[in-house]
Amino acid sequence: MSIVARSRRIFSIVQRSNKNPRLYSSVSANGPSEPIMSSSILSNQPTSSTSPPPPPPPPPESAAADRAGGQPWSFFKYTLIAALTGGVATAGYATYAYTLEEVDEKTKALRASAKVSVDDDMPSFDLIVLIMFLVSLPGVSVPAKLVELYMDLRAATEEHVRGFTEPSSDLLLPDLHPQEQHVFTLVLDLNETLLYSDWKRDRGWRTFKRPGVDDFLERLAQFYEIIVYSDQQAMYVDPIVDRLDGNHCIRYRLSRAATRYQDGKHYRDLSKLNRDPSRILYVSGNALESCLQPENCVPIKPWKCEADDTALLDLIPFLDYVARHRPADIRPVLASYQGCDIAKEFAERTKEHQRKMQEQKQQGRLWRR
Repeated sequence: MSIVARSRRIFSIVQRSNKNPRLYSSVSANGPSEPIMSSSILSNQPTSSTSPPPPPPPPPESAAADRAGGQPWSFFKYTLIAALTGGVATAGYATYAYTLEEVDEKTKALRASAKVSVDDDMPSFDLIVLIMFLVSLPGVSVPAKLVELYMDLRAATEEHVRGFTEPSSDLLLPDLHPQEQHVFTLVLDLNETLLYSDWKRDRGWRTFKRPGVDDFLERLAQFYEIIVYSDQQAMYVDPIVDRLDGNHCIRYRLSRAATRYQDGKHYRDLSKLNRDPSRILYVSGNALESCLQPENCVPIKPWKCEADDTALLDLIPFLDYVARHRPADIRPVLASYQGCDIAKEFAERTKEHQRKMQEQKQQGRLWRR
């Protein structure tokens, strides 16, 4: 029985050695090339050959060095943030408190001492690149360079905004013909003056002509240069005027692009019409609220679809009188009607003038007798 037990033990050892060739090779006839590891050390090795052993923790000296190396960057970062915050606050206050011309005057000495100018080929406005660019310029003061940069950016921004707030041109109309230099310009508002647009849910938008508008246009086109000036978009004004003015009494049409946007409203700026301001009359149902030159305004009652309205027809005698007598400056004439209904006041003055003329005729007859 002991022989059988020994043979089984030898057979099991041979089997184990076949499964582990490294262990088998270590027990060769030439003797071991390496010291045989004990079973306790082998049992502590990882069971999977694919998973690498975890890296050893870094020594405390390297971690301390990393923390020390990050301090300069953190200091630069917070310094840069503080500088940018102060710069933005200063630029915001300057934009609010001073015009571009005032800023230019106040910083002229600083920029002249540094002799700086912003080139057109300045690098990209990436923050770090810009700061490095400014600092690296030889013999250039960074504050002066930043002032120049602020002024250029502000000028470009104001120019862009001006495209939306200012009239599209300083000369909205072409030059008047030399033979018409004596002609007055009659500027007419569109909504609530010549027509009224109304919207209802069951039918949508509808536009109505004011009573007497055809006679008004045909009569005054003989004496005036008639212009429609609206704060609506051109895509609305043009088709409306085409249907309104079948006889082509209106010479020019000005829409929202020709207005000045100010305090949340679109104003008519008569100074941009390329016409003598002493010969301009602006007729509107909202004249004083929609025009920047109140001295040229002829206010009339706003029209909101009243069927018995006669405001346009009542105004024809006054406009006829102005066109025939051609005052040197219409603004003092309109100032004499301030606070009055011009059509009614003119009718009253006409009656009073006729009464005085009649009295003078009667007195002349009595004196002859």
